[in-house]
Amino acid sequence: MNSKSRIASILITNNLDSSITGLPTFDLAELHLTNEIDFQLPTNVRLGHLAEKIVSELIKSSTNYEVLYENIQILEEDKTIGEIDFILQKKNTKQILHVELAYKFYLFDPSISSETINNWIGPNRNDSLKEKLDKLKTKQFPLLYHTCTKTTVNTVEINKISQALCLLVSLYIPYEYKANFNPTYQKAIKGYYLNFKTFMQLDNPDKTYYIPTKKEWGMEPAENKNWLDFSEIEKQISTSMEEKQAVLCWQKQNNTFLSFFIVWW
Repeated sequence: MNSKSRIASILITNNLDSSITGLPTFDLAELHLTNEIDFQLPTNVRLGHLAEKIVSELIKSSTNYEVLYENIQILEEDKTIGEIDFILQKKNTKQILHVELAYKFYLFDPSISSETINNWIGPNRNDSLKEKLDKLKTKQFPLLYHTCTKTTVNTVEINKISQALCLLVSLYIPYEYKANFNPTYQKAIKGYYLNFKTFMQLDNPDKTYYIPTKKEWGMEPAENKNWLDFSEIEKQISTSMEEKQAVLCWQKQNNTFLSFFIVWW
């Protein structure tokens, strides 16, 4: 995996703003980055922690923010009750900021509700945007004010800390779905999703494919060099469908690249 491409993919991922989340926004575009950024990426972490590591290094590489605390385990009687992602300080104003970070992939299922916010779900239907926002509002952000946090974050005054969310999302809508979305959602739409049967019907000899690993999700398909034909990926996808695991697939056709999910449901 190319580290520069992976880092760049995080920087260009759309951030859902307060008009959707109802929470103040911390945008990576606020970081003043003077050089082309590249650093060693951890190899033994899951996608969410990889994104967290990248964002941490980006903040540390910026000229306008510094990290005071990160990945703070909050303990109560030796039991972890939660974790705070980042506490930052803006260098010129000395403003202190508690930032929670999430890097998510959501698919739009219009059958769930008439309310758009309720219809963004994880690729395997076991999480959702609404659940994530509810958890942030009721657990993650209030954790800053827990008694045990004050003893851990003891070099800053808790009541002077602002809070903000960096919610990086890639959104996918049903294949050939026609609807108008809020512009904030629209900017974050990266592709579509379909079932395996429809995917097979759409295959033709001009198309080649790549099944990215989870750690490659969100990267640009055009940067990939290793492409396979349908027969070389069919068994892998079929097995994933049997195991009820959605698959992210990249497609190349001539000089056109697509990113889409193949779902089992």
